[in-house]
Amino acid sequence: MYAPDLDDVVLYFQPPGGRWRSVLLPDFTDGVYHGVVDGMPVGSRYGFISAAAAAGPAATLGAATEVEAADAADSTGIDPDAVPLLLDPYGRAIECRESTKASNGNGNGNGNGNGNGALYTSIRMDSSFDWGSDTHPHIPWRNSVLYEAHVKGQTMLHPQIPEEIRGSYAGLAHPVMIDYLTALGVTAVELLPIHFHIDEPHLQELGLTNYWGYNTLGFFAPHAPYASAAAREAGPQAVQDELKSMVKALHAAGIEVILDVVFNHTAEGKQGRPALSWRGLAEGRYYRHDGGGRYVDTTGCGNTLDFSKRRVVQLALDSLRYWVEEFHVDGFRFDLAVSLGRNADNEFRAWHPFLIAAATDRALAGIKLIAEPWDLGPDGWQTGRFPSGWADWNDRFRDSIRDFWLTDQAAIAAGRTGGPLAPLGDALAGSADLFAASGRSQLASVNLVTAHDGFTLRDLVSYNRKHNEDNGEQDRDGASHNRSWNHGVEGPTEDEDILAARAQTSRNIMATLLLSLGVPMITAGDELGRSQLGNNNAYCQDNALSWLDWSMDQQSRGMLAATKRLIRVRRDFLANQPSGYPARGGESSYLHWFDADGRPMSPEQWRDPANRILTLLIGSPEGLLDGLVVFNASPRPVDVTLPVLADDGGSRRRFELRMSTAQDHPARQGVQVHAGARDRVAANSINIYRS
Repeated sequence: MYAPDLDDVVLYFQPPGGRWRSVLLPDFTDGVYHGVVDGMPVGSRYGFISAAAAAGPAATLGAATEVEAADAADSTGIDPDAVPLLLDPYGRAIECRESTKASNGNGNGNGNGNGNGALYTSIRMDSSFDWGSDTHPHIPWRNSVLYEAHVKGQTMLHPQIPEEIRGSYAGLAHPVMIDYLTALGVTAVELLPIHFHIDEPHLQELGLTNYWGYNTLGFFAPHAPYASAAAREAGPQAVQDELKSMVKALHAAGIEVILDVVFNHTAEGKQGRPALSWRGLAEGRYYRHDGGGRYVDTTGCGNTLDFSKRRVVQLALDSLRYWVEEFHVDGFRFDLAVSLGRNADNEFRAWHPFLIAAATDRALAGIKLIAEPWDLGPDGWQTGRFPSGWADWNDRFRDSIRDFWLTDQAAIAAGRTGGPLAPLGDALAGSADLFAASGRSQLASVNLVTAHDGFTLRDLVSYNRKHNEDNGEQDRDGASHNRSWNHGVEGPTEDEDILAARAQTSRNIMATLLLSLGVPMITAGDELGRSQLGNNNAYCQDNALSWLDWSMDQQSRGMLAATKRLIRVRRDFLANQPSGYPARGGESSYLHWFDADGRPMSPEQWRDPANRILTLLIGSPEGLLDGLVVFNASPRPVDVTLPVLADDGGSRRRFELRMSTAQDHPARQGVQVHAGARDRVAANSINIYRS
């Protein structure tokens, strides 16, 4: 046990069905206390405490029952069922139980009580599991479509999944859900945190819970409450096996599993709160401090793990290897990843040892590494600056698409002027210039318009402001600048024209996301028109507000059908997108840009805010011209000339309309238009053709 500043460490353990025993770890090497422990089989509870701390006043430690000593008998006389122990940072499972007496802890390394009487212990586990012929799908980045989902929220309300497994790992692995994901066309589920996590004290006081799970207490332990009731009743081994079975089932369907991991901070919270694990073992080594000994918080969560320390880097890398080797996961999304790349001076460095090691580690070869490329510290915005081997969530893409289809459209509807086409072109080209300096192509851009944090797609088109009153913070939490537009009415409405306009804008946004170079990420439920009633920070809403609604009304069915078609179109047009090319313009053999008259776009047209028509001809590395996409972001229909290419040799290329985001799409699908001829594109819509 790594505890370089403690004078000694005692291991307390309880074999299944047995009494608590204790061992004073006898040896100390390079800051690690260690020793051989007999009689501690798989399934044993265990935890740690300093003998010096345990020998403190009874008022601090609580009344004790006799503990049977093993090897080196200690005289602490503490009762591990009443007094908290420190968790193993490498513990493979965590059990939470109520103390036999209330324990508030004092934050000085003497315990891990969280103020509500709960006690946590690590569990010794067996890693065996029958994986059969399971293999990583290894979907290439260019073919990937990510789907950000919550294990519980995905299936909690699904009527076709057995009630006893809804909201669980088993529920996500049920054939009904796997068939749904397969039919949708996504290639990976990116799961919100499934590491063992707990609720923050302020949420406990409000009677709420941390639904999202960004408050990790164990980097090696699955979150047991996400297992089915039967698995939880059977014990930690059954919980672990249910999670592995979920991964195995998704792999059998060709779907990758990516885990959202939170290495930037821990659940121990602010300085001075009770110790749960790291704080009691090596607070000065795990957490970032300033020169005065105060915590440096770049996360907004009370503490920051110090990735300038070797043991912190080792802990994170060991955790990643464990989840790849033992659970067969296919990738990781790193929350507030800039904090993981900060040096001893708290400065972000793209060549930080952890970032380089994760991208080059042999055990992680072929594993997807995705950065949330910002934090709350100095120079916290680092999109496009992570090293080779990493992909970044692209917030510039997000903001550009929201501006183009929402804030610009709101301005135009109010009689003002929208923005120019250049940001749209940059987004469609995968923001290649943003990533070029780091030596990466557009395939390092994980394109998103929504995520778990913020408005859903339906709420983006339905609300001008956040409505977070249910969070108990007087609507002070959550972002206030959302680049959203309610289309004339705030929130729910029965106005058919507004509902139709919102639905069309939703299709426009989804189409732009899925037809852009780079790697798209869909937020679960956006394909169904899911609403959170304007709550853009539903982290504490473990209820129907956050869970997916599977009632499938007409609007949901329409959005789902459009999303499925768009994913198929993407597979047809962009499956072979190149790994590198110029940022934008006619010099690229892959992307060709034209104006409403079928002529190549000029620099002036890119910058002109009055120009709201753009035609994109998508090619391929083999020189084939796969598809044509026409954007009409003006408030009126426009007759657009489909382009004639100079190298066509005078041939009359034809374009067949595959899909339109306009309401009249079914009536026009399949229409064929010759190059050089005009076709009508409805107001505020996108036409997609096959060449």
